[in-house]
Amino acid sequence: MKTNLLTRTGLSIALLSSVLLACQKNTKTTDATPVAKTEVSSQALQSIANMGFSTDDVHKVNGGYLVEGDIMLTDENMADAATSSFLRVAEAEQYRTTNLVKNLPRTVTVSVSNLPTVYATATQNALARYNALNLTLKFQFVSTGGQIQVIGFNEGPSGGYITLGSSGFPTRKGNPYSQIQMNTNAQAYGTNPDVNYLTSVLQHELGHCIGFRHTDYFDRSYSCGGTATNEGASNVGAVLIPGTPAGADAASWMLACSNGGDRTFNSNDKIALNYLY
Repeated sequence: MKTNLLTRTGLSIALLSSVLLACQKNTKTTDATPVAKTEVSSQALQSIANMGFSTDDVHKVNGGYLVEGDIMLTDENMADAATSSFLRVAEAEQYRTTNLVKNLPRTVTVSVSNLPTVYATATQNALARYNALNLTLKFQFVSTGGQIQVIGFNEGPSGGYITLGSSGFPTRKGNPYSQIQMNTNAQAYGTNPDVNYLTSVLQHELGHCIGFRHTDYFDRSYSCGGTATNEGASNVGAVLIPGTPAGADAASWMLACSNGGDRTFNSNDKIALNYLY
């Protein structure tokens, strides 16, 4: 997840219209996943497209590729063949990936390493929001060695935006993605981060870790602005979740772009989470 720096300046409405908070990743090197200064091959781009992900602004990073702003596709993801007959559908339901967390009921441990106390507090708050839904997938905060580890990196702005956090999708074996990266740069959350805002970002990145795509992957324009984009059908990558709305859901916790506030689960999100877990 990423934010535009202009949102913190009190500039005019005209300027603010172009600084929505987006789940995007810039090309600067980070402590956690340094970005390679090499071009992404046409073969890799085709593989990413075949998986149902956008090929706009793809970055090669250690261990894989960063796509759609805050989603890590590992080398394992890239090597996996399609295992589902589902096709991508251009509607606005909540979407999941073909990989989900397995062996339910299950408790996944989460830890925070080398980050200020407010990040640990926000992580515990985010886990509590999931646990309050009484799903078969639960989370437990541990001091070290969590199955999901929240770590920090320090990355300044690029192109007017600054990264807030990123994560990836479950493995083919059914384990959650093992890492969430949160930016400690002062221009990301300020010198005194708001715990509720941090909670909402962590809540979103945890959604990716357990298999959720961006709700508006088919058309980011209604949450991010700009031109409507839809990458079309594919054999893997976005599976609709029955019972979620057929129209745009502008309040989902998994929207590609944030409203800058403390966004949590809406009623449709809860339907999606209960359907899967």
